[in-house]
Amino acid sequence: MYEFAIIWDWLAFAVRWLHVITAIAWIGSSFYFVALDLGLRRVPDLPPGAAGEEWQVHGGGFYHIQKYLVAPERMPDHLTWFKWESYATWLSGFALLAIVYYAGAELFLIDRNVLDVTVPVAILISLASLGLGWVLYDNLCRSRLAGNPTTLMLLLFVILVAMSWGYTQVFTGRAALLHLGVFTATIMSANVFRVIIPNQKIVVADLRAGRTP
Repeated sequence: MYEFAIIWDWLAFAVRWLHVITAIAWIGSSFYFVALDLGLRRVPDLPPGAAGEEWQVHGGGFYHIQKYLVAPERMPDHLTWFKWESYATWLSGFALLAIVYYAGAELFLIDRNVLDVTVPVAILISLASLGLGWVLYDNLCRSRLAGNPTTLMLLLFVILVAMSWGYTQVFTGRAALLHLGVFTATIMSANVFRVIIPNQKIVVADLRAGRTP
């Protein structure tokens, strides 16, 4: 039993650092593309469909980057997809949630002074809340509110506030705060997996088939 506890702690340690590293990669790449978009310049000789370009220097090399709002006239043979940073962050984070909070629910997840529930019920509430977050977000974004971004963002903020309060009525304080982060990250990663990447693949498939996306 002692050896198992040591191995379990090392597993939690490894997954925790994996999560930290993948999260840094995800947020870092997101910030990079924000900075890239802000630095794009429109020059006279841009190819058709290009919105801007930027020259960068790093590590002794020069990079020439052009952004297309839809797609270039000809699809290159190789594309680098920025998706695994998001997937790896969520998967490692969920693994850490399971290792620390689900496996150690009696200690880290459940506070019987807050809500007296069994371990399976607490875990089901946790999982259901994560699924609920994505369903709410996806349906709101597909509703008429999509045409009013300010109202949509305010409503999503209200949902986050409501969820933060709701989590404090179910879990320990530590678990409540962590779940709000998982709730938000699940929405973000599911949006990449279910919306952004599939639609981007449709554009790529259309271009390779000679269709206009």
